[in-house]
Amino acid sequence: MNERLKVYDDKMQKTLKSLDSELGTIRAGRANPKVLDRIMVDYYGSPTPLQQVGNISVPEPRLIQIQPWEKKMIREIEKAIQMSDLGINPTNDGSVIRLVFPELTEERRKELAKDVKKKGEAAKVAVRNIRRDGNDVFKKLKGSEVSEDEIKDLEEELQKLTDKYIKEIDKAVEVKSKEVMTV
Repeated sequence: MNERLKVYDDKMQKTLKSLDSELGTIRAGRANPKVLDRIMVDYYGSPTPLQQVGNISVPEPRLIQIQPWEKKMIREIEKAIQMSDLGINPTNDGSVIRLVFPELTEERRKELAKDVKKKGEAAKVAVRNIRRDGNDVFKKLKGSEVSEDEIKDLEEELQKLTDKYIKEIDKAVEVKSKEVMTV
């Protein structure tokens, strides 16, 4: 791959990774520990990711269980979950916190599917913006040591890269939408 294209390929790859991690946080009826990735717990005065203050497991399809390393962290973990946008009330028995995920209604599934599509569209826009930036840079090469044919080739290769990533984004959105809509 041409050195000049590598930069844009990397940027597009990062966009796809970002979309994947965003889609991972959308819950689809099943309990997925990834929904807790963004939750920070006040651990002795410093915000700490939830995964670092306890063991997270999924004993049943609609249940996430959090076993804190220290019993006195139960309150802090509960508070962090309640303050998050998760929309689930944690329950505890003094040593373990449980999050029970309710079945999603048809309406909620459709909302989530729309959200997935929106995130996909945003990722496509980001990829197209990267392509535009690349084309702008290539056009500025005119008159330098790079021939017009080489510039044309760079633009064509960048378009192929763009098409490849747009297809991957569409595939990711389709897979997640199916997952969300499956009862």
